[in-house]
Amino acid sequence: MKFSKKSEYGLRALIELTKHYGHPITRQQIADRQHVPIVFLEQILLSLKHAGLLGSTRGVQGGYALIKPPAKVTLGQVIRILDGPLAPIACVSKTAYQKCLDCPYTKKAYCPLQDVMGGVRNAIADILDNYSLEDFISGVRRSRRSPVRRVTASRYVEN
Repeated sequence: MKFSKKSEYGLRALIELTKHYGHPITRQQIADRQHVPIVFLEQILLSLKHAGLLGSTRGVQGGYALIKPPAKVTLGQVIRILDGPLAPIACVSKTAYQKCLDCPYTKKAYCPLQDVMGGVRNAIADILDNYSLEDFISGVRRSRRSPVRRVTASRYVEN
């Protein structure tokens, strides 16, 4: 799975906004420090503002500021705001589920594709939903000691 430039640039902008938490900084400062095209950055900042993560003020001392504590904002939230659901296919999404119309497994109890792609979604969400912006900019590495799984022809096997 590959995230868009929008999410990459959004996370870079949030690095800068987290460093300056509580104080507004201009979009030009963000763009210059994080090497993000300013035209694209404005769209990203507006999306994050509409989602309730940022506030903005006008004037000489104005700019954008993170209004939620960095420890309360996860990378998963940010990516969902900017890119949409984390699921690689719509039929395993928790936030934007769509039923498969042409799937031969629709009426069967087991779908191998859903099983694997659901695991992919869960693994991605488990990581991104457990990293806050505070963790992200401080360089904290989370040690994940969950069992490694390998896929067999019929099911997952715990190692």
